Amino acid sequence: MSGAPPLTLARLNSMNRTGFTTALGFAFELSPWVVERAWDERPFTSLAAMHDGMMAVLGASSTADKLALIRAHPELAGKAAIAKALTAESNAEQASAGLDRLTPEEFERFHQLNSAYAARFGFPFIIAVRLNDKASILAAMQARLNNDEAREIAEAITQIGHISRLRLQDAVRA
Repeated sequence: MSGAPPLTLARLNSMNRTGFTTALGFAFELSPWVVERAWDERPFTSLAAMHDGMMAVLGASSTADKLALIRAHPELAGKAAIAKALTAESNAEQASAGLDRLTPEEFERFHQLNSAYAARFGFPFIIAVRLNDKASILAAMQARLNNDEAREIAEAITQIGHISRLRLQDAVRA
């Protein structure tokens, strides 16, 4: 946003729905509807309150909407990453955990676990990679294969909460 004023809470609170959604739609992977619906909760008294409002929207959403959001996320170290077809946010996040620098053996392990996970749940494995490293991500992928679908949807939404909070903290000045 060269030349544009910085994103501040005051500025965001004063925006119309379209401006607010355009400014923050990146926070939830290819799913600006979460941000758009949270606009009704303005004014936000803090960044945490704004994120809580967005998570409340997500919590109140239908299972179909939650699954659409989960499915909007790319596989970790998957085809989209290799083809450089990720959103800028996902690309930076995966790189922060070293997922852009896997050995052939690590890549194969990610591929195996991604395949097993997708076959079991029908959506990609989601974890806040910025809060993890390759080893902890692989361990979580293996462990979460034992979850039932409801628990795994809930865990994916929790992880999306961490991801979106970090994205908002990066973008919004106090």
